[in-house]
This record gives sequence, structure tokens and C-alpha cells, in this order.
Amino acid sequence: MKDVYQIILQPLITEKSTILRESNKYAFVVDRNATKPQIRRAAEELFDIEGDILKIRTMRVRGKPKGKMLRYQRGRKPHWKKAIITLREGATIQAFDTI
Repeated sequence: MKDVYQIILQPLITEKSTILRESNKYAFVVDRNATKPQIRRAAEELFDIEGDILKIRTMRVRGKPKGKMLRYQRGRKPHWKKAIITLREGATIQAFDTI
């Protein structure tokens, strides 16, 4: 089994994710092969939110094309996976309070 730091790679800080935070939804970049149960266990262990997770939604995001030409082939940024974790009412992730 992977380490929690290998499953949840980084928080996703965008304008849309900060708006979602008002409705107790937090966005993360996760490992492309991580499953929802693995993401749940990693989030509960990493952020100490045992039993506060209501729902986890995941989506695969295609990498955007790079602007430079590499020997007549366009390059791409790597594909990645996003997870949106919904917490119960009143629960928060303390690490996001300072952002």
C-alpha cells in the first residue's frame, strides 16, 4: 500500500476550489491510480478527519498541450487526477484555514 503522501500529492488551489470550500468541499491532486477508498483513508490519516467525509468525487484531467514544438511533435503536460472531498457540516480541514 502506498504512503499517504504518495496518494494525496497536493491541494488544488484555484478560484473554483476556494468557492467550493464554502460548501465544505476540498480539492486535491491525487495519484492517477488511487482509488476512492485509498483517498478516503489517506485524507482521514493526513488531516485527522476520521468519520467526517461524506463523499469523494474523482475525475481524470487530460494534460494540456505544450506550446513548444519538439522535433515536429507537440509536447503535452502529463495527465493527472483530481479528487473533491465533501465533509459533513461543521467539519473543516485545519490546513486550509490559513489559505
